[in-house]
Amino acid sequence: MVDAKSSRPLRSSIVASAHLAEQSQELSELEYGIIVASAALMRWMERCMQACGTVEMNALDVMVLHNLTSRGRAKRQADICLLLNVEDTHTVTYALKKLSKLGLVEGAKQGKEMFYRTTEKGRALCQEYADIRRECLIASFENLNIDPDEIHRLAGMLRAMSGLYDQAARAATSL
Repeated sequence: MVDAKSSRPLRSSIVASAHLAEQSQELSELEYGIIVASAALMRWMERCMQACGTVEMNALDVMVLHNLTSRGRAKRQADICLLLNVEDTHTVTYALKKLSKLGLVEGAKQGKEMFYRTTEKGRALCQEYADIRRECLIASFENLNIDPDEIHRLAGMLRAMSGLYDQAARAATSL
């Protein structure tokens, strides 16, 4: 079978929605890959945190904790939302409250702004997460023998695609 527009042979692909693949098979295939990888990543973050012995934390809680631990400096809720590309700020507010109650983060008011940072307990938990990640994930990843430059290129492409989706979301909002 041949694609009438490009005269390329049609490939049998795994797509999220066949009716959308008619518009762009490659984009639909990418979207399905992102959906599956995203679900697996979120499940991994939650299970890894459970292996650390914590109470149940969802993927956003884990991402907020790691984001606050990153670079060792305090951040505002708006900074966290921007860095994680989270539009629903109330979900980050809830995560910060939950993490505060667990003693993993603390907030301090500076002027009119609240700045959050991880506590020693939060940093220790992130280190334990990193240790479990090294044991359960990194070795398997390294066995795939994927060129690090390819991973770097893919990461950049995914960030670029997120920009396209954000732009399309703004355009769709105006319709």
